[in-house]
Formats: sequence, C-alpha cells, structure tokens
Amino acid sequence: MFHTHRKGTSLNEIVGYTLPKLHSGKTWYVDFLCYDPVEQKMRRKKFMLDSIKKVSDRKKRASEIIATVSSRLSQGWNPWADVSNSRQYSTFDFVIQRYTDTIHKMVEHDTIKQKTCYDYLSRLNMLIEYNQSRKNKVIYMYQFDQCFVSDFLDYILLDRDSSARTRNNYRCWLSAFTSWLIEKKYIEVNPVENIHALPERQKFRTSLQNVDLKRLRDYLSGSNKYYLLACQMEYYTFIRPNELSNIQLKDIHLKEQKIFVSSTISKNRRDGMVGLNDELCRLMIELEIFSHPDNFYLFGEDFRPSANKADSRIFRDTFVKVRKALKFPPNYQFYSLKDSGIRDLANAKGIVIARDQARHTDIATTNKYLTSDALSVHEETKHFEGLL
Repeated sequence: MFHTHRKGTSLNEIVGYTLPKLHSGKTWYVDFLCYDPVEQKMRRKKFMLDSIKKVSDRKKRASEIIATVSSRLSQGWNPWADVSNSRQYSTFDFVIQRYTDTIHKMVEHDTIKQKTCYDYLSRLNMLIEYNQSRKNKVIYMYQFDQCFVSDFLDYILLDRDSSARTRNNYRCWLSAFTSWLIEKKYIEVNPVENIHALPERQKFRTSLQNVDLKRLRDYLSGSNKYYLLACQMEYYTFIRPNELSNIQLKDIHLKEQKIFVSSTISKNRRDGMVGLNDELCRLMIELEIFSHPDNFYLFGEDFRPSANKADSRIFRDTFVKVRKALKFPPNYQFYSLKDSGIRDLANAKGIVIARDQARHTDIATTNKYLTSDALSVHEETKHFEGLL
C-alpha cells in the first residue's frame, strides 16, 4: 500500500507514510512514519500523551489524533514539508490562482487574445471541477502526476462523453499548463509527455434508424417510462448526459415549454435555454414529475426525481442493457439519441433551429452530427427548370 523512497524516485511517485498508531506502557505516544522531502528519507513523527493524567483521556486523545492524522495524510499532508524550500508542496489552489492571474496579465499585455484566455480558463475550470469530484483530491502539487492527468483525460472522454478531438485538445492545453508548472518549479517531470493523442477517426457512434427509435419507445413504454423520459430528453433537447444529471425541477418551465441550462453545469460554461417538446411535457405530467419539490433533481439513481442527483454514467450503462434486450448494434449508444434528434430536427425544421436547440455556436459543429445519408435535399431542386 505504501512506498518508501528509493534512489531515482521523483516526488510525484512517492506516497511515503505509515498510518499512526498508539503505543502504551511506561510512555504513551502516537507515532507514524512519513517521507521527509528535504532529508529524502522516512522520519518518525510522535505525539506524546504522558502529560494527560487520566488513562481514559489519553485513549480519547489518541483516537482523535489517529483519526485526524490519518485523514490529513490521505489528502497529501506532510508534516516535514517546508514550502519555502520545496515548491512542489505548494497547494493546488494556490498554484491554480497564480496561473489564473498569469493568464489575465497576458491578456492585458496583448500576449494572448481574450478568446484564448477564455479557452484556457474554461479548461482549467474543468480540471478544478474534476479534482473536487475525486475522493482523494490533489492538495499539494507533488500529487499532480501522470496518473492524475491520465484519469482526468479519461473523465473528459468517457464520463463527459466527449470526442477524441476534444480529449486531444485538453491534452494539448495540459501540455502547455504543465510546462508552465515545470518552469515555476512546482513539478519536476511533465506528466503529459507519455500520454499520447488519440486517433481522430470517423466516430463509431451512429444515429438510430426511424424503425429502431419506435422500437425503443415501445419497449420503454412498457418496461421503464422514467428511463424513456431520459431518452426523450436526450433526443428532443440535446442536453448532454453530464448536464442532464444536474437538471433540477426548478430549471424546467412547463408553461413556457423550456429548460434552463445554467453555465455552472453546461459544457461550454454559458447559460442556455432549450425548447421542451410536447411529447416530453405529456410524459412528465403523466409521471407526476412536478409533484416533487423544485430543488429535486430530475433524475435520481432510479431515473425518478430525487434530492440526490444521478451519476451521469447511469444513462449510458442502462442503455447498454436496453441495447442488448432489443438486439441493437453496438454503435447505437445513449448519445446516439442526440445524433438522431439533431438529424430529425434539422431535416424537419432546418439546421439553424437544430443548431440553436443544440446550443452550438457554429453550424459547422451541428453539421458534424449529420452523416451523409442523414442529409436531406429540397424536393424543389429536383424539378427546377433552369436556363442552361
């Protein structure tokens, strides 16, 4: 479980501590071993208890020390760390703030454009959000290693259901960010250099055929109408799974038939409003969704409204089971419902309407969801009689 220091090992690879324990007898104390980055060896830390007269009070104090120290050690605390001579023990929050200040200063001096600043800070905010979601957060910069970076890129690709291109863009930004960290001596080794870019091939995921959309609707109507609501949300509103897991009932305006997607949960960090289809309204009324408090999340663990939001992975995991039951091909995925919805809305009402519903800033992005066989042409062009 724990690793002691060996020659050639960088601080990024060190866990270097043992859990504290109580020693009783002639002398009472709690001790543990922890790696000293200055002396580069394990050192013993003691908390003496002899000054406490009553045995029961000694035991109580020992229990408090063991619980507190164990928790702090697991979060990256080191009793021997001296920030003045080891910048790798600067806190993550402090370094993030320094980087943010640096980016803003570069904009002031016209070193980078405002758009670049927005892009950098948007990716930085995603990194902060990911770190906050982890059980073992990065507290000190020596913990910012290849494992952390690799897991973050997996989070972008898998949990946020992003494309290989988006994941690669994050990797490119991380490479620049970690180069800055190395320059400032916050880390020793670039944790990105051994993480390779992914091939950006044509996406494996495809939209559902019309007949399969109807099969999916009929199947879920009889087996799980709450998951049907989730699928229809993806098909009609194009709200991303991670965003969908954060939608609360107060965000849904039934009378106006619209859903507010806050910048705090949206992928592009902008407030957005999407239309609420008639079919969705009918199903939500049938399921009595709005009988719950406004602060409830639309989807809990069982896809029912709940005070606790669902993990965004349940949309994908449940679709895998449905796909197996209906014998759909593996390139049908939960996010395929968004592909299908953009295709059908663009063909029925126009690509501009589809673009706005998808909250895309450019029609070129919307076009990426339309494969060649999904693009329609106006019938009038087939029978137009020109002059040439």
